[in-house]
Amino acid sequence: MRKWKRVDTASGPRFRSTLDPHEAALLHNMVTSMVGMLDDREAAAPSDELEQITGIRTGNATPPEDATMSRLLPDFFRPQNNDHPAGSAAADSLNSALRSLHEPEIIDAKREAARRLLDTCPKGGGKFELTEDDANAWVASVNDVRLALGSMLGMGPDGPDRLPPEHPMAGHLDVYQWLTVLQEYLVLGLMGKPIR
Repeated sequence: MRKWKRVDTASGPRFRSTLDPHEAALLHNMVTSMVGMLDDREAAAPSDELEQITGIRTGNATPPEDATMSRLLPDFFRPQNNDHPAGSAAADSLNSALRSLHEPEIIDAKREAARRLLDTCPKGGGKFELTEDDANAWVASVNDVRLALGSMLGMGPDGPDRLPPEHPMAGHLDVYQWLTVLQEYLVLGLMGKPIR
């Protein structure tokens, strides 16, 4: 991954970079896998008679059981403490209602960002250019892939920063760090800040 070059044009900024063929293939595979996970989650939503009448889509009312999907679709409300007078049932009920109402839109937004990334990522690697909207979609989609991969790696505030070479996830940590740099450089480009 090369650094992003911001070029200001009459029709708005453009963001240029280059991907090696293996980087483009890796990005394509990870984003496509994430979209598959989102599709599976959406397909698991129960059918709703009210949706058929009103056209208002509803999603799953229960949180994902899979830790990776839970990271992509977290609860909306987390009580500050578990000693709430109404008990944890109130938070669970609120999360269930909000999830049912908003999860379809969130999945759509994540899938649209992923589609834009896949449409603009050069399949065989090479030079490419993004509009500002494309760049924002890349930031969102790369972030989603990082969240999913970070969940699998057990990433938290304290790392891990590195894994022993013989660890089965050692290569995945390198990919996570590469995605972090790719995203950071693009965010700096969007902000118009120089990349050191």
